[in-house]
Amino acid sequence: QLVESGGGLVQAGGSLRLSCAASGSTSSSSYMAWYRQGPGKERESVAAISSRAIANYADSVKGRFIISRDNAKNTLYLQMNSLKPEDTAVYYCYAVLLGLAYWGQGTQVTVSS
Repeated sequence: QLVESGGGLVQAGGSLRLSCAASGSTSSSSYMAWYRQGPGKERESVAAISSRAIANYADSVKGRFIISRDNAKNTLYLQMNSLKPEDTAVYYCYAVLLGLAYWGQGTQVTVSS
């Protein structure tokens, strides 16, 4: 249902844009979000966006990451700027579609110092 792409290896200070394509319509999704899980860490929320495009962010990424959604393309995005080594993690897309919760398979982001 959810397929992430856009991960990779980048140097500190660089940028990446993650995409999450949904097989169903996202226009009615009340909640879409990005989570991440770093090495040896628990999964944590990075950014979330409501159906009205109201976004909120973890303190660690405020001012650097931007979450957005394009309902016409059924796609969720995460623009990541000024990346730091501590942003290294597997990034997961999450969405509530027609009352059911879905996770993507994850995409690896590695930031080298």
